Amino acid sequence: MAIDTSDFKNGMHFYMDGDVWTIIEFQHVKPGKGGAFVRTRLRKVRTGQVVEKTFRSGERVEPAFVEKVPMQYLYKQGSDAILMDLDTYEQIPVPFDSLGGQGRYLKDEAEISALQAAGETLGYELPNFAELEVVETDPGHRGDTVSGSNKPAKLETGATVQVPFHINIGDVIKVDTRTDSYLERVKK
Repeated sequence: MAIDTSDFKNGMHFYMDGDVWTIIEFQHVKPGKGGAFVRTRLRKVRTGQVVEKTFRSGERVEPAFVEKVPMQYLYKQGSDAILMDLDTYEQIPVPFDSLGGQGRYLKDEAEISALQAAGETLGYELPNFAELEVVETDPGHRGDTVSGSNKPAKLETGATVQVPFHINIGDVIKVDTRTDSYLERVKK
């Protein structure tokens, strides 16, 4: 039962070149000349690789039925992340790298989802936002609030992001884990 490009939705999974891909975003384009097409940004579930691909309008793809299994990140042990299946309470070591770039924002006991298709774990879906404490940054000085200028800040998980000058050690900030960007300071 293949699906047509007119059925595309953000977050939809399908098979392409033997791998499962997720649609991040798509746009139907109808040029004045020639046939219509669909421009997409896709993420390979297994590796996190993002590509842009254009499909002809009406082109068909094979849907992938991906199950999201709730897991909890317990802690890091060596080069492994120890995850617990929230249904069976089984603890599973997985290579920390398999969590992708967003893994560096995980706090102990954070909930994530294992993405499984046909009984095989393809990858992990991590929270898009994290609230983390700043543990190391240069002090902000009065008058240093020139718009557009930032400074690096090390967070409690070891990740480093660029933050505005008014952020200090001990502040809790909200970070977009997909873009590694500072969003706002969280009120205490």
